Amino acid sequence: MLNKEENFLNRELSWLKFNERVLNEANDLSKPLLERLKFVAIASSNLDEFFMIRVAGLKQQVESCIDNRDTAGLDAMDQLRLIDHSVREFEGKKYQFLKKIINRLKQEKIFFSQVENLSVTGRQWLDNYFYQIINPVLTPLLINGSNPLPLLTNRILNLAVLLGRGGEESQIGIIPVPSVLSRIIEVPDGDRGHTFVFLEDIITMYCTYLFCGYLVEEVIPFRITRNADVLIDGEGAEDLLAEVEKSLRKRKQGEPVRLEIAETQKTFLKDFLLEEFKSTGLAVYEIIGRIDSYCYMNIADLPGYDHLRHALLIPQIPIDLQNTNKLFDVIRDKDILLHHPYESFEPVVDFIRQAAVDPQVLAIKQTLYRVSGNSSIVSALVQAAENGKQVTVVIEVRARFDEENNILWARRLEEAGCHVIYGVAGLKVHGKMALIIRQEANCIQRYIHMGTGNYNDATARLYTDMSLFTANKQVGGDASEFFNMLLGYSQPPLWEKLIVAPTGLRMCLINLIQREIEFAEEGKGGHIIAKMNSLLDKNIILKLYEASCKGVRIELIIRGICSLRPGIKGVSHNITVRSIVGRFLEHHRIIYFGNGGKGDVYLSSADWMNRNLSQRVELMFPVEGPENSERVKAILEIMLKDNRKAYIMKSDGNYRHVLRRGVAVNSQERLFQEAEVRAGISL
Repeated sequence: MLNKEENFLNRELSWLKFNERVLNEANDLSKPLLERLKFVAIASSNLDEFFMIRVAGLKQQVESCIDNRDTAGLDAMDQLRLIDHSVREFEGKKYQFLKKIINRLKQEKIFFSQVENLSVTGRQWLDNYFYQIINPVLTPLLINGSNPLPLLTNRILNLAVLLGRGGEESQIGIIPVPSVLSRIIEVPDGDRGHTFVFLEDIITMYCTYLFCGYLVEEVIPFRITRNADVLIDGEGAEDLLAEVEKSLRKRKQGEPVRLEIAETQKTFLKDFLLEEFKSTGLAVYEIIGRIDSYCYMNIADLPGYDHLRHALLIPQIPIDLQNTNKLFDVIRDKDILLHHPYESFEPVVDFIRQAAVDPQVLAIKQTLYRVSGNSSIVSALVQAAENGKQVTVVIEVRARFDEENNILWARRLEEAGCHVIYGVAGLKVHGKMALIIRQEANCIQRYIHMGTGNYNDATARLYTDMSLFTANKQVGGDASEFFNMLLGYSQPPLWEKLIVAPTGLRMCLINLIQREIEFAEEGKGGHIIAKMNSLLDKNIILKLYEASCKGVRIELIIRGICSLRPGIKGVSHNITVRSIVGRFLEHHRIIYFGNGGKGDVYLSSADWMNRNLSQRVELMFPVEGPENSERVKAILEIMLKDNRKAYIMKSDGNYRHVLRRGVAVNSQERLFQEAEVRAGISL
């Protein structure tokens, strides 16, 4: 009864619903104007990645005649058809929103101008800019029998140019728009405000110069999106680093999956491009606005327009960590819970920095999945190694789209004398942990940091995550065993406190859900609150359906993909699903089990997806002690009360805004206020 196709939602369509919620932020009139523009850019970038990975994978299934059906009963071709319909609706909505924002920007004296509408002064400046800056980096190509269409770089804008000369046959030219230059260029054009023109428009104006002797008859911008889902044989490769680098080179040459072309009434160039790519079966979209709306992100950061952006929020330092350069003393006395970005990530960086210079610290062990481009964490690890500490870093060089960055950091760490491990054969290491081993008096003391998010001081200002400092001896013992397991020195042990994937996390979750079922059957109530990014694992979903049927109240806060259908009579009538989309990206994974009124709280690096539970090394750990566990429960309750930025999922998979009744609750604003209180700032 529970395991029926109609009880599940398709993963890809669920993701597209999520990206639509992201785009809807661009139409939120209560949001500052440049923040709205930023969400157009984010939603566009999200869709690019979706095509490079998810659509590319489905396309490969079709080409390989693989007859796989998802939990909702859809095969790859079914999914591609539904995706195409959804994307076309998305693109139409996006450009409607973008047009409204651009019109409003005119009132703020921010103008996007056509080149021909510039003043004489502006045209003169542009003339000089083209010859001095743009022209030297252009590579116009003439396409003919001896010069076929070259391999076009993934997601790089190009101009297709139709060229005529006397009575000769028309020629085709291609101009890659150089990505080394800014796509949107400010032009001095009087004192009316900021005037911007697009790089492709400037190049178009000078096409006659670039193809001297030809008549330019038509110019059309277009862009190719390629398959970027590189396959890395981490188990068979003797040198994983070399294997990753080889795969990255293949990414640039992946099969085309999408062609975006500017809308045109003429057909010659469009037919030429379609003919060139006809064998690839790619999706084709005629774009009514600018191709690649991510370019507007630079305008969102335009100086001098702070009134069009959110007021700056300063992450707080909780009272326990203020005015101290002795983090270890504080952590030894009590567990410290941090809630980012409302509370600062700086104590996490200081944790490694202080360890790097502390003469009593013997060793540092840490996992790294995604780190920032200028990582303070890595710099501190380098300093620690240079100071003679034993530093071991498990760095996941297969973290998608961060591979090159992670390879650079890995080499720097190795050069400094760190022992670097490039992940685990066959598994991605996604768990977040730092372990400090310190000599104190006559004993060895372990200090541990674990979290739901990456050791990335840049995204820690944008993503919501929770992390925990502890000196708990049982956790410390588990932490040492965890790193021994990663380093290949031991088999998975029997854990005291930690729950680890892929060996035990799924079964632990199922057992915890089963415990709630038993409480419900005994009339003691059963209650689960679970917050994460994605819920896809079929076994977990079926167990949640079973719990719903037995009377367990289940409240899910799922930011993105959710294959579970809530509100189905006799299946999921006791389950609600909501999604919060706001200023910060909701990233933490928090789980609450009622446990007959005792209330158990866990934090985790893992979403409830098959890849996380079966194909990755993940961590889940308890938040213990009444102060911290009650705080986490209160945070979940604030999110469940959100009636400003929350959506409720209906049983058909569509979402509606939570009804705005009673006291207004924006959970992200409320949680920042809570952080100020915890920092001792009176409101």
